[in-house]
Amino acid sequence: MVSENGGFMNKKEIAKNVIIQAGGISKTAELNNAGIANYEIVKLCEQGIIERVRHGYYQVARKSDVTDEQMIATFFPEGIICMESALFYYGYNDHTPLVWTIAVPRTLTRSKMQIDNFAYKLYFVQNDKHKIGKSSGDFNGIELPIYDRERTICAYVADDKKNLSNLSKYAKEMRIYKRVNELMEVMLNG
Repeated sequence: MVSENGGFMNKKEIAKNVIIQAGGISKTAELNNAGIANYEIVKLCEQGIIERVRHGYYQVARKSDVTDEQMIATFFPEGIICMESALFYYGYNDHTPLVWTIAVPRTLTRSKMQIDNFAYKLYFVQNDKHKIGKSSGDFNGIELPIYDRERTICAYVADDKKNLSNLSKYAKEMRIYKRVNELMEVMLNG
């Protein structure tokens, strides 16, 4: 490979370019295919050129432009944004969740889910129910799967921790009590 200044690229430049071309996170195999051996990957990490995100995945060190959304797209291709994250996305929750909430199929291998420097909570959903209500949304320019509004609300109705008196109180304060009451009657008695 030839660098912009006409000389041959060193391993540092090659690794950075591979990671950038992969969208900010690269697999070990992609680095290997570019001519960087595993021991060289270790050295690049020790030198602070690249850093491990998770076993077998790397980013350019101190590169803060790898977003949470990119992490989700890379590491949870079967994941669907749900619960608190979906409520926030739809504007039903006015505070930013501390962790991303992601629904994944129950058959997903749990041992591969450790990701460094990324706050998330997984909900393991039965495979036959996992894709019910699956939609998509634009999260800072990245298209991610998300449960639609109806599936998100159904999760509330099924939640043992729901607080119907608070729901009524808030609905009254927001002047939508009649609509909420009718809807909840249908959902809870239907």
